[in-house]
Amino acid sequence: MVRLVTIILICFVWTRAHSQDTVFLKVHFLYGSKPLKKYKETERKWFGGVLGGHVGIEGDSDRIVNFLKKGKLHWFAKKKNRHSRYGVHTEKQFYSLFRYNPDSVKKAVVYIHITHQQKQQFDSITAAYLKETPYDYAFIGMRCGAAAYDILGQLNILPRYSYGKTYRKIFYPKKLRKRVLKKAASNGWLVVRQNGSTTRKWERD
Repeated sequence: MVRLVTIILICFVWTRAHSQDTVFLKVHFLYGSKPLKKYKETERKWFGGVLGGHVGIEGDSDRIVNFLKKGKLHWFAKKKNRHSRYGVHTEKQFYSLFRYNPDSVKKAVVYIHITHQQKQQFDSITAAYLKETPYDYAFIGMRCGAAAYDILGQLNILPRYSYGKTYRKIFYPKKLRKRVLKKAASNGWLVVRQNGSTTRKWERD
């Protein structure tokens, strides 16, 4: 009996310690889409169409950090006069960025198990990026997918690339989503999905 109680106590202490040393990041993927032909008159076109969509990372409850265009889109990235910013949105705001009902969009949320040290690093990176944008938003340059990859790479969740390699390899959100979903499958991360409206053609994995 004493041995059983001891084993239970050890398991309890280990579980408590383990839970205190780990937290989660949630990577939010809003899938790209375009109106189906018969709904073109009533459905809005989205920036990027089927290969568009959006990506953000949630570190604290209902605070999704994401990279955005500010002003006119630059075709090529500029070191000065950057037309970009990092923003923070609630989940409802994030999935409404294309002015669409958030309950009718296709999405996937990946829960990534991280340590407190990684969480502190995430907070430090995002605080700096929110204060001053680190790069321009450009067609040939960083956009939401590449920017999210940049953060995940710094946290050693994904392989870290140089600036140029990041935007070339993660040219649109699906490139990041495939990598994150592959890691989710191999690491047993939780993935929560929502199907989109039947009036639109949605991007596939």
